[in-house]
Amino acid sequence: MLPALARRAIESYSDPGDLVLDPMCGIGTTLVESIHAGRRAVGTELEPRWATLARANIEHAQHQGARLLAQVIEGDARHLPRLLATHPPACGRVDLILTSPPYACEVADVSNANLVSGVGPIRREDTSNYSADRTNLGHARGRAYLAAMAEVYEACAAVLKPGGFLVLVTKDMRSGGKLHNLSGDTITLCENLGLNYWQRIIGLLATVRDSEIVMRPSFWQTLHARRMRARGERAHVVAHEDVLVFRKPNAPSA
Repeated sequence: MLPALARRAIESYSDPGDLVLDPMCGIGTTLVESIHAGRRAVGTELEPRWATLARANIEHAQHQGARLLAQVIEGDARHLPRLLATHPPACGRVDLILTSPPYACEVADVSNANLVSGVGPIRREDTSNYSADRTNLGHARGRAYLAAMAEVYEACAAVLKPGGFLVLVTKDMRSGGKLHNLSGDTITLCENLGLNYWQRIIGLLATVRDSEIVMRPSFWQTLHARRMRARGERAHVVAHEDVLVFRKPNAPSA
């Protein structure tokens, strides 16, 4: 998740002093931006590698002047209520949950050295789908992905306070010759859990250069679009993310 996007979501859907949770916190972008913005923060992360980086980033943020603390708990996001039992102020009292779930398709960083040299794979295998562990949700696809993410969002709803917000940063990625409707699937999952679909915001992957907006799509999506257009297929590159906002009702539905 881009830090600027996380910062904007935190400032829009929480107040100073509120508690922000990222159930799949990765390297801790949400946590770092939260404590810089005067919010309390807690994150859970399944992979020890990313949890270690998140803690290092939090420590760095505190050296930069962030005065509040953030905690990283290692564990599966599907078990949030149990994991947050070690953090009593959190369970059932979270004001904002902000996360970017796995995209349900192949993802990896680019090996710049191999890209320049033309030797070896372009994909960095050590970052492929977030983990070498096949049980990690980064490897889940199709119905298995939807079932697992339904459990994650159910756990999120359980720890979110009434009236609290769940903000999910997703992207409809192109693979296998088609565009996958991840945003639509995510909306369906959350609405089925009784969460109110509150707002949808388009986050452009762009920068401003010489007073003009210049698109900054991902390498992989640009590559997909180029290959399709080379075959004569009408396709445009995916150059935005979908910021999906849900709200927990203040009272149970009748």
